[in-house]
Amino acid sequence: MTTSATDASTAGVSPIYSLDSRWNSERPHILVMACSDGRLQQNLDEFLATHLNITRYDRVYAPGGPGVLTSHGIEFLRSDQFRRECDFLIRAHAIEEVILVFHGPSADGPAEATCADYGRIYPRMTPQEIRHQQEVDAAEIVQSGFGHRTSDLRISVFRCEATAAGGIQFVRLPGR
Repeated sequence: MTTSATDASTAGVSPIYSLDSRWNSERPHILVMACSDGRLQQNLDEFLATHLNITRYDRVYAPGGPGVLTSHGIEFLRSDQFRRECDFLIRAHAIEEVILVFHGPSADGPAEATCADYGRIYPRMTPQEIRHQQEVDAAEIVQSGFGHRTSDLRISVFRCEATAAGGIQFVRLPGR
């Protein structure tokens, strides 16, 4: 009996968990880019599912979320790399819609909800100034896009905000 490399690597290995759902080969055509901050993932999933009716999507989670697409002085190489990666995903996965989600405190929310990556890049900015910077960055991203298919994309921009009362709200930022 001949064993392929794949068969040999899994021979004798039992799955530790199996799902009833089946693999779906159809791509979702939606890309969501958000901060990797784990405090917000369940809130983001709920927002996408209940408000936008999106349950299947490609994900790019990175510190700073969509902010990684903007060049902040010494961060130019990082933003260039992420732009190339997103352009690849958009082309290879036939993405039609991009949803960008920033995060931080609401106008009266707790300072500790501020995106840590923005705090690292802008250590002297207040949470309010970072909120404004995210809006500037959102406009830059929408204007400069993701490469050759930008005009074909639907781009929506939101900010997930922690409120003073401890709640979570999503607000739409200017986009197109």
